[in-house]
Amino acid sequence: MQFPLVHVSWALADNAQRPACDAFFREVFGAQTAYEIRVTPETEKLGLDREESLLMIGDTMVIPIAPAGRGAEKGNPLGEMLRRSAAPGRWIGLALKVGDLAQADAWFAARGFKRFYDPGMEAHYFLVPKGQMLGMRLEIVKQDMPNDPRRDPAWFPAKDDPLGIEGLQAVGVSTPTLAEAQALFADKLGCKDLGGRDLPEARCAAFAIGDTVLETLEGTPGSAAAHHAAEVKGICHLVFKLRDAAAAAARLRGQGLPLIGEVEDRFAIHPDAAHGRLIWLTGVTPPGYPPPGSRLGTGIALPR
Repeated sequence: MQFPLVHVSWALADNAQRPACDAFFREVFGAQTAYEIRVTPETEKLGLDREESLLMIGDTMVIPIAPAGRGAEKGNPLGEMLRRSAAPGRWIGLALKVGDLAQADAWFAARGFKRFYDPGMEAHYFLVPKGQMLGMRLEIVKQDMPNDPRRDPAWFPAKDDPLGIEGLQAVGVSTPTLAEAQALFADKLGCKDLGGRDLPEARCAAFAIGDTVLETLEGTPGSAAAHHAAEVKGICHLVFKLRDAAAAAARLRGQGLPLIGEVEDRFAIHPDAAHGRLIWLTGVTPPGYPPPGSRLGTGIALPR
């Protein structure tokens, strides 16, 4: 499966948390705001049920989403989904871009996947539910995200961001066993197997997906990765490649942020200080991994 990554999303339980979360990513990661979706008297009349900022970390779009407007009401479907998905360590999923939605639908159907369409959005995207993706919701989209700067061939990410981010290196997904991950991502979806390696608390098998990498983690007994696979499921981390890991770590420590991991390998702000999300930073590229960088505008085709 080779369609490029559009965005990574996660949920906040309460819209009052969103401004601080957005500010954290702007101030610490140098995130740039591409677009904001806000509840106003006009949009609330149209039934808007969430607020979100489309944030660019380098050339990767990340979207923290919070229930608002009708979504704040008890029983609202999207609001309830966001509140269920807002626990620490839990993400919503990935969105991938295609040029032909009907062709993509047929491609997934031929591989036995269920597809769901939100009413009124049948021409724009469909969802592959998380129960078929090791707990990760997959959104297959045809439309462009509003004000997505990657649509402009002349655009490029800022080179003076505070951490020196080169791009998204990988998305981590917990799995009960690597055999299950192999059966899903390599055998069923046709993702290229990039090989495996041992991490401090897990065995890792990597697969190429679109223009990034899925790191599937089978945690050692009692580890956080094993707990995530059993109790949380789905995406467990992101990894961003840095130009200078030591300089980035020094900057974060100077801001008083607690770090975990090893600067020489990969390190992260402790999730408790990062709005409950684990985002690794590294200056190292594992063998077989592609160079980081969005290829959203290159028209990557579906595999046969």
